[in-house]
Amino acid sequence: MTTDLTTAPIPALIRRLAVPSGIGFFFNTMFNVVDTWYGGRLSTTALAAMSLTFPVFFIILAVGAGISTGTTALIGNALGRGRHEEAHRYVMQALSFALLHAIALTLLGLACAPRIFIFMGAEGEYLALALGYMNVYLCGATFFMLNFVMSAILNAHGNTVTYRNFLVTAFFLNLVLDPWFMYGGLGVPPLGLPGIALATLMTQCMGNFYLFSRLSAFGGLEAFSFRELWPRREYYRELLRQGFPSALNMMTVTLGVFIITWFAGRFGKEVVAAYGIGTRIEQIALLPIMGLNVSTLALIAQNYGAEEFRRIRQVLALSLRYGFVLAAIGTALVLAFSTELMAVFSRDRAVIEAGARYLGIESFVFPAYVLLYVCVSAMQGVKRPGFALVIGLYRQIAAPFLVFPLLAIVLGWGALGIWWGIFITTWSAAVVVVVYVTWILKKLEKDALPV
Repeated sequence: MTTDLTTAPIPALIRRLAVPSGIGFFFNTMFNVVDTWYGGRLSTTALAAMSLTFPVFFIILAVGAGISTGTTALIGNALGRGRHEEAHRYVMQALSFALLHAIALTLLGLACAPRIFIFMGAEGEYLALALGYMNVYLCGATFFMLNFVMSAILNAHGNTVTYRNFLVTAFFLNLVLDPWFMYGGLGVPPLGLPGIALATLMTQCMGNFYLFSRLSAFGGLEAFSFRELWPRREYYRELLRQGFPSALNMMTVTLGVFIITWFAGRFGKEVVAAYGIGTRIEQIALLPIMGLNVSTLALIAQNYGAEEFRRIRQVLALSLRYGFVLAAIGTALVLAFSTELMAVFSRDRAVIEAGARYLGIESFVFPAYVLLYVCVSAMQGVKRPGFALVIGLYRQIAAPFLVFPLLAIVLGWGALGIWWGIFITTWSAAVVVVVYVTWILKKLEKDALPV
């Protein structure tokens, strides 16, 4: 395993970790785009059913991402302190922790999904398609969870290449498996919409075997023993303490999207459609930045364990510098081609114009996202995950309920008030983050000084 995160030059380490991770994020996004495209080939109802399942599926993703973040921080800290035996115990405990959560999510999901979908207005064929699609995913929650944790173990050791290889391979496998399972052939019956979910599960299952084999080859699972998987209170408590706030923070994103959509709906379906398309364009523009989250967390986790505060500051400064460059490129491209980008997804002139206005404001928020993503990852690396949840609650829920009505309704700005509201809430959150992180780093350095 690579363990030079506390000694090798920081610029080279950021590139070595962030670039493969960013590539992996890109192919993972394209994986989901392919699923959506094939779902649309079946029927509009099938596509709507896929969208209906997102809140339930997002809970699995949020829990998995939370466990992953906590695992990276704890293993990284242990490695930075030179406590390899402790790091190994966290590896084993994280695997069983993820497995137990996967089983719980599967059982709860199978029991609650029908009620959730009915509450959201699904019935008849719409409900049947949503349940058929979601139930397959729920039965494979274990595969998702284990992949999350194994990627986290690799990240903590400074290896982001292996997970990138899995995500790239999964994308190309999915291109073949989606139509095969949907339409049938070669001994496989036509499965329709559940076939898309089954194709995803097949790739995730293959990922389990691949990642486990690579972990074993790199030494991340040396002296593997099933006895070590038995839950130990002190390790589970730390995994929960580090992972739970991160998972809740991810869930606030869903609430934030719901709040924006609700306010946008007051100004017509064209505005809602424009927001939906605009966010997809925004996500693609921000993809190159996402790799910095992984590299920042892994590097700061190990260097915090080693009490290398000078290197922590260097990681933070360089990550922000790289992020601002990437954000500036994204801003320039989105501003220059906002109308053309919207036209790729819609032919409705009203939607295109509304989306171009949204992107004209939102593109200037990209640097704020860099500050938020990198600084929050830094705080997770120094084992302060609760801060991310506080900022998430402010940015996604509290501030929008205050700012959106003021700008959009009281001042009469309409939909532009919502877009400027996003600008204000995001940038204000970014400023708070920078102040807090600066204070925390100074405090940690002071506490580490010999008395």
